[in-house]
Amino acid sequence: MRFSVMTLGCKVNQYESQAVERLLCERGYEIAVPGEGCDVCIINTCAVTAESERKSRQLIRRMKKSEPNALIAVCGCYSQLEPQAVAELGVDLLGGVGDRLGFAVDVNKIFERGKNVVRRTIPLTKNVVRRTVPLTMCEDLPPGNTQSRTRALLKIQDGCDNFCAYCIVPYIRGRSRSLPLEWVIEYARQLNEQGYKEIVVTGIEISSYGKERSLCLAGAIKAISNAAPDARIRIGSLVPSLLTDEFCRDMSEIPNLCNHFHLSLQSGCDGTLKRMGRKYTANEVLKSIGSIRKHFNKNGKDCGITADLIVGFPGETEDEFEKTLDMIRQAKFSDMHIFPYSVRPGTKAAGLPLQTDKNTKKERAKRAKEIADDMASEFKKSQIGKTLDVLFEQEKNGLGKGHSSNYLEVAVNEKAEQNSTKKVKITGFKNSILTGEIV
Repeated sequence: MRFSVMTLGCKVNQYESQAVERLLCERGYEIAVPGEGCDVCIINTCAVTAESERKSRQLIRRMKKSEPNALIAVCGCYSQLEPQAVAELGVDLLGGVGDRLGFAVDVNKIFERGKNVVRRTIPLTKNVVRRTVPLTMCEDLPPGNTQSRTRALLKIQDGCDNFCAYCIVPYIRGRSRSLPLEWVIEYARQLNEQGYKEIVVTGIEISSYGKERSLCLAGAIKAISNAAPDARIRIGSLVPSLLTDEFCRDMSEIPNLCNHFHLSLQSGCDGTLKRMGRKYTANEVLKSIGSIRKHFNKNGKDCGITADLIVGFPGETEDEFEKTLDMIRQAKFSDMHIFPYSVRPGTKAAGLPLQTDKNTKKERAKRAKEIADDMASEFKKSQIGKTLDVLFEQEKNGLGKGHSSNYLEVAVNEKAEQNSTKKVKITGFKNSILTGEIV
């Protein structure tokens, strides 16, 4: 069987798609390019915004058109949230966000059922809709990328208890739940043995890891580091309130932890944060950033600090937006992801008064991005003359590219073996990419 997996959305979706790939490859199936004669097209959908839903529907329709004889199997957040709407698109197999193993088994069953017929002329059986499984456990899925040995995702947590006003995810993914620590350690050990040079620890809300098991994220990161000493460890998105001075001090003592933190910031104004349902203030965020730099900006190395920002949230006044701009200027982020607020049906924010108009959201996003781009350029300039540890991910036409520990893209005008970590002296940057020479 030739199959393809297409993924929309976050790193958790990517992890789960890779797990489905591994499960099918273990059964002898071959990964193929979508649109080039697949027997099965698997689409892992996203529903974080209304636009994500639109893109999910669009991809399903496109694959039905480009692969008319393939089994169309759909899973993920959108099919979990709106199973009937997805079924009406004419898919053959429908799954949600739980039981990816069962989903892969069903793909196999349906294919086996039809493999002895002329599948290019005889349609498959009628639509199969999987029963949604209870989202009470963190699903045990194999880690690792079937197509690369450079960077591996390791999902240690699922679900969320925060119920922020703008977010639909807790209603789709369920309550926060964590992978048992012994499983986390074993998976990290396996990835280390398989030769991965970076492990990205991810989850829907990893800051909550272990709270239902009397565990904590700091303990899990230390355990992963010990189990995978040959790989560098990168932590996924964190809520700023987790980054206490004690947490930052403990993390700075882990030798193979990347000096990069990504904050789920969303706003720099206390009033907006309160309406969003976020449980911290702008000053607390700045204090957390100070703790990061206190413990990680040592020995000539600068920690990369990146953040997500939503602009144009309902009720956000011009004064509140200016407070956010002032806060991010003080923070001096190394990079930012700027999102205009998108109305998400089913969330508290969708029903809030004083919805911001489209043009205002677009204009504010532009202003915030200009500041973010300036900060990113300044951070990159500050790296010139310094030596960074770079994990090389590709080598093409004599040009090696990779990412530094503080999450900057680096290119060298010489051969650099894929999946190798080398020290690179930074000499400049061009088109947002740092350039340098291997030491």
